[in-house]
Amino acid sequence: MGFKLDRGEMDKIFSDLAGKYDIYAPVVKEGEGTFSDIDVIRYDKVKSLDEIEWKKRSDYSFKEVLLSINETIFYFTEDQTTVSGGPEKEILLFLRSCDLHAVKRLDQIYLHNTFEDFYYRRVRDKVHFVLMGCTDTCDSGFCVSMGTNISSDYDMYIRPDGDQVQADVRDPALAASFAGCAEADVTPDFVTENKAKVTLPRNITQETAKSDLWTEYGERCITCGRCNFACPTCTCFTMQDIFYRDNAKAGERRRVWASCEVDGYTDIAGGHGFRQDKASRMRFKVLHKISDFGKRFGYTMCVGCGRCDDICPEYISYQTLVNRLAKEEQ
Repeated sequence: MGFKLDRGEMDKIFSDLAGKYDIYAPVVKEGEGTFSDIDVIRYDKVKSLDEIEWKKRSDYSFKEVLLSINETIFYFTEDQTTVSGGPEKEILLFLRSCDLHAVKRLDQIYLHNTFEDFYYRRVRDKVHFVLMGCTDTCDSGFCVSMGTNISSDYDMYIRPDGDQVQADVRDPALAASFAGCAEADVTPDFVTENKAKVTLPRNITQETAKSDLWTEYGERCITCGRCNFACPTCTCFTMQDIFYRDNAKAGERRRVWASCEVDGYTDIAGGHGFRQDKASRMRFKVLHKISDFGKRFGYTMCVGCGRCDDICPEYISYQTLVNRLAKEEQ
C-alpha cells in the first residue's frame, strides 16, 4: 500500500513508530572516524527522519543490530547458568537493497544451517526491514554485478522528497500508523548501473588456489580484519569467558566478532594453527565469498556493497582481485 505525505504528517507517524519500535538507521558520527576531523557513518538508534543519512552508504553495515559486536549469551556461577535477556521492543531497521540481500546470507548461516542459533533468532524475529532506495550508485559498490541492486523483500519503503515523503508499506502492523493518509502508487528507487563492475570467476580450480595473486595481495595485508568487520555477510565469532574480580567463580560468556584475517583465529588445542601466512588467509576469505559459499547454498556470499574496499587501510581492492582472477581464466 503506497502513500504520499507531507513532511509534517510523516514526522508525526515516525514519532508514533519510535514509541512502539526501536528504530535503527545509518547516522553520521561527526569526528568519530579514523582521525578527529573525519566523520563516519554507522548504525544507531534514531528518533526522527532528520537523523538518518539518506544519500551516502554507511561505512559499517547494519549487522551490528542483528549481531552485537560483543554479546553476553549467559551468566554463570558455581552451579547455575542464566541466559541473558533479548531485545524487549520490536525493531525497525533501515537498510539498502544490497544489505537486505545480506540479511538472507546471515539467515542462511544462523537459521538454516546445521543448527538454528537461539540468540540470533530471538533478535531476528523482532526485526522489520525498511528499505532505503538508491537514486545514485555509490563509488565502490558493485551490487548490479552481484544481482543485489533490486529487492522486494521489505516491510516498508520510505523516500523523503523535499517537503514530501513517499512510503510503500507492506506490513499490516506498520500500515496501521498510516491510516487516513492519501494513497498513491509508490515504486522504490533502485540503481541499474554502477561505476564499479565485477566479473566472477566461474571455474575455480587448483590452479586458482595456487595463483601468485594471493601472495601479491597477502604481502600488502596487515591482518587488521577491518574488511570482515565492515562486511554485512561475515559471520565468524569467538567466545570469551569473563570471570568477575569480586568472585572468581562467577562470570559471563560472551560471543565476540572475529575475523579469518587476524592472527590466532585458526589456533586450536595443542598450539596448532591453520592459514598462518597472510596469502592463505586472503585466498580463504575471497574464495569463500565468491565460490565456496555458493557451492553449498546456491548463491554467492558477497553482495557487492563495496565496504571492504573503502575500509581497508592498505587500499587493497577486493573487487580488483576478483576481476583479476576472472581474467586469469580467460
